[in-house]
Amino acid sequence: MAELLNYKCPHCDAPIQFEPGVQNMKCPYCDSEFDVAALKSKDEVLNSQPADSFEWQEKGSEQWDETNDEGLRVFVCKSCGGEIVGDENTAATKCPYCDNPVVLSGRLSGVLKPDYVIPFKLDKTQAKESLKKYVNSKKFVPNLFKSENHLDEISGLYVPFWLFDSDIDAQVSFDATKVSSWSDSKYNYTKTDHYDVFRKGNMSFENIPVDGASKMPDDLMESIEPFDFKDAVDFQTAYLAGFLADKYDVGKEESIPRANQRVKVSAESTLASTVSGYSSVTPKNSSVQVLKGFSKYALYPVWILNTTYQGTKYTFAMNGQTGKFIGNLPVSKAKLGGFFAALSVGLSAGALLVSKLLGLL
Repeated sequence: MAELLNYKCPHCDAPIQFEPGVQNMKCPYCDSEFDVAALKSKDEVLNSQPADSFEWQEKGSEQWDETNDEGLRVFVCKSCGGEIVGDENTAATKCPYCDNPVVLSGRLSGVLKPDYVIPFKLDKTQAKESLKKYVNSKKFVPNLFKSENHLDEISGLYVPFWLFDSDIDAQVSFDATKVSSWSDSKYNYTKTDHYDVFRKGNMSFENIPVDGASKMPDDLMESIEPFDFKDAVDFQTAYLAGFLADKYDVGKEESIPRANQRVKVSAESTLASTVSGYSSVTPKNSSVQVLKGFSKYALYPVWILNTTYQGTKYTFAMNGQTGKFIGNLPVSKAKLGGFFAALSVGLSAGALLVSKLLGLL
């Protein structure tokens, strides 16, 4: 049976055909030309690339020891006798009456014991100071926010993370360009040449983190990365005392797609770094094969700070190991308007100066 092949323009995705006048494949829409032999070799490479294959195995995880009845949600503070209520994911908290730190050692069905924990390196005072420095470093924050916002809550929280290790084979095809410009007495010209570039290789990744708590925004957690796994120790509940901690509620299987995406992007970036001599390099197609994939479960230290300004809540996060700080801030329209006004004046003055200089020539 005959096989139907459709050639499409890599630039605008329109159908392309052989153009006798130029002896090349040509796109009738964007006028791009393609060498026939180059397109053939490109098809051979793309057709030989296998589909993505990701497979992960568990490594070293074990069940929490069962020391309380299943479904138990209410605990009694041994310090004051007050009731402590936690949800199904709470692993460490504080007594709401006497502020006594407690670790909830009871097991809930199907929850795994963490393999590792990175203990907090930075304390509450340092977190508060980092918030002040972060706010003061931003030019367009309203002055009233700096003076009137108040810290509603600051919590040291152990956030559950799934960590993935993998050895992979990767193949990536890139669209690379070289841009050249010239001019004559009438026109300025810009020429863009496109090239198909292929790279493949094998590489290893360790401790790719994926946030395992649904209530923690992934973008917020990824913004305070990286965590340095060299400080990780075997899990002990003692590290949780005095801090809050949640067990994961996003399982390993649910976390795998995010891990796959991070592996794929990293592999493309690594192979792209081997391509030089071009104006731009853009991935077009890629294939990633996980040869060995393992997962483990760890708790990472994060400071969460909440402030209120004019009725709006602002949340900040700080890496409890490295001190990296992130969060959204209000913007002063007056300050922003003043900046653009000053910029406009500067551009106008520059244009006037250029005009005067041209007038002297």
